[in-house]
Amino acid sequence: MSLQTGHERPAVLLLTPPFTQLNTPYPATQYLKGYLNTLGIHSKQADLGIDVFHSIFCRAGIEAIFDVTEESIVHLNENIKHIYQLRFRYIETIDSTIQFLCGQNATMAYAIANRNLLPEAGRFESVMDLDFKFGEAGIQDQAKHMATLYLEDLGDWITAVVDANFGFTRYAEQLASLASSFDGLYASLQQNGTFMAQKIEQCLENYCHQWQPDLVVITLPFPGNVLGGFYAARWFRQHHPSVRIAMGGGYVNTELRSLSDERVFEYVDFVSLDDGELPLACIIEVIDGKRKWHELKRCFVHRDGVIQYINGATEKDIAQRDTGTPDYSGLPLKKYLSFVEIVNPMHRLWSDGRWNKLTLAHGCYWGKCSFCDISLDYIDRYEPIAATQLCDRIEAIVAQTGETGFHFVDEAAPPALMAELALELIHRGITITWWTNIRFEKNFTPDLCRLLKASGCIAVTGGLEVASDRLLALMKKGVSVAQVTQVASAFTKAGIMVHAYLMYGFPTQTDQETIDSMEVVRQLFKEGVLLSAFWHRFAMTAHSPVGLDPDAYKVKITGPAFKGFAENEWYFEDTTGGEHEKFSEGLRVSLYNYMNKAGLELPLQHWFDFKVPKTTHSPKLIRQYLKKSDYKIRSNARVYFLTDYISILSEDEGYAHVQFFHNNQSYEMELFEWEARWLKKQMKDLNARTSRGLEWVHFVSSYMNEGKESAEEEALLDLVDTLKEGGLIVI
Repeated sequence: MSLQTGHERPAVLLLTPPFTQLNTPYPATQYLKGYLNTLGIHSKQADLGIDVFHSIFCRAGIEAIFDVTEESIVHLNENIKHIYQLRFRYIETIDSTIQFLCGQNATMAYAIANRNLLPEAGRFESVMDLDFKFGEAGIQDQAKHMATLYLEDLGDWITAVVDANFGFTRYAEQLASLASSFDGLYASLQQNGTFMAQKIEQCLENYCHQWQPDLVVITLPFPGNVLGGFYAARWFRQHHPSVRIAMGGGYVNTELRSLSDERVFEYVDFVSLDDGELPLACIIEVIDGKRKWHELKRCFVHRDGVIQYINGATEKDIAQRDTGTPDYSGLPLKKYLSFVEIVNPMHRLWSDGRWNKLTLAHGCYWGKCSFCDISLDYIDRYEPIAATQLCDRIEAIVAQTGETGFHFVDEAAPPALMAELALELIHRGITITWWTNIRFEKNFTPDLCRLLKASGCIAVTGGLEVASDRLLALMKKGVSVAQVTQVASAFTKAGIMVHAYLMYGFPTQTDQETIDSMEVVRQLFKEGVLLSAFWHRFAMTAHSPVGLDPDAYKVKITGPAFKGFAENEWYFEDTTGGEHEKFSEGLRVSLYNYMNKAGLELPLQHWFDFKVPKTTHSPKLIRQYLKKSDYKIRSNARVYFLTDYISILSEDEGYAHVQFFHNNQSYEMELFEWEARWLKKQMKDLNARTSRGLEWVHFVSSYMNEGKESAEEEALLDLVDTLKEGGLIVI
């Protein structure tokens, strides 16, 4: 068999199995397709998740899931029985509701929001608690949230009656999580005719009829994709045994690095680790007879009766600048849905709207956090992309997708590159909306935050983690609570939403530290520094510093025993004796309230049904941090104006009355005549859209030379502060 390249018929099919995300395509296949384009290799891509979803959530699909007898559900709970009684209403409304969530039937919002259209079951019990939030939301948002609850009710029915493994973003996740053995997955793969397998197979049959691939590449980002991915591989083995199957992705990279179970290769030919571009190119050349097997790149294969790990390719990994522009062609972009999360604003961004995915840099520029997989390539190898090339890719993707929303999916976006990107976006006049993940480091000055806002940034996510200086130091985060507070405040004041990742249960964490961390979070919400957050339980992975050296963190690994399949997350015992799990519910419930501006004055004890220590923090801790600032303008910092709209309204006796215009606001102030003329010229010459800026030292010199004996540097600093407050200047 020979791979066909450059021909009309594609040879390579790139697949994302169910379920990853339903509002926007997971980016792996787009990256691989973009790279194959640079090689002249014709490929197709498909999102099995979105296609399977639409095959279930349509009139015929809903009729099928309700095709049971009333007697068969008599043993189930009342909510499930209630859904069954409403089945005809679900059947009647499903098509129009899906159209609405796909953005194709906006007028339905009025009927949905009025609660006189959709059937309601158990998920709607939360609506009463959210009435006050609905008062802040528009009709479209209310309706999207109602439609989301409606689908979740149907999901509850499917889980209870049709397929216990069902989940909208996770399918059979429990089988792949901590799956040291392949036994559970293998047992599921021996069962034929399961609900999800049938849906997957129907889609695959359609793909093969259209495209007749020679090589199928399956990406497994998360545990909730694994069984679906193997279902797909099984179908190709059974029906098209000549097709070669390759697997890779985030789950493979972190979990399967010690793979030794031969049963996996009953379904796949290649299991590829780390960046997929070069390994895929090598696989294609092996299939095409242009490369020897021993010249593969980072691949597990089954040859000569044994599993072999082959890394014989001499080529270096493909530089990020050479991977090509992610290619969205062929994906059904109009079939993706928007779901609205009312409670958590950041979770809403993850589920609402179409976001083009792009990376600013490969890896993490920090690469030290002790809970992170810093020993693996996706973190360890840091390689940024030039801002000009990023903007080239942004423009190409917008032209292809018609969407101007971007999620930069970096582990931690580098501040210097973010500044360069923001300036390049403004300089080119590219209008986009974007968000990304950051570290709360001091380089995010108030000025930089305002610049990022001006370029289209709407939100950032970052790790506050345990909110304890001792534990942040142990984690090697390189930040303090004070620094996080000041940086988060700078973003918030600039109009950028801040979401904090929070962690509990880190090794050696005491009950006192947990409560003190909770108090920090309470104050951050009370002061309006944070708008969104989420508590995660610490997980110890094999590739993190904690996992590699547990003794240094006073933990003892207790399992699971490796049985040939996945090896990453460890069970462990904190030898300091902390009972971290008991805090889980109190942390969750309190945060739910804090995000809704409720319960901020309640004592921390209120959220727990057991005795907890009193916080050692002052109730004014965060307020004190907010008052502190050691920010100074560097002499080599560059000055940019974000507008050049200035009018000198009047001049009289050496003074001028000036007016500025920026977006939907105007500002007025009194200046010396010479100051007004000088400022007008500077605003024109140093406009970010047309200029590359001017170093601060030269900016000051220009002011002093213009004003001569009337000029005072302190007066310039006051003027600059006023302009900053109006969002007119960044330094």
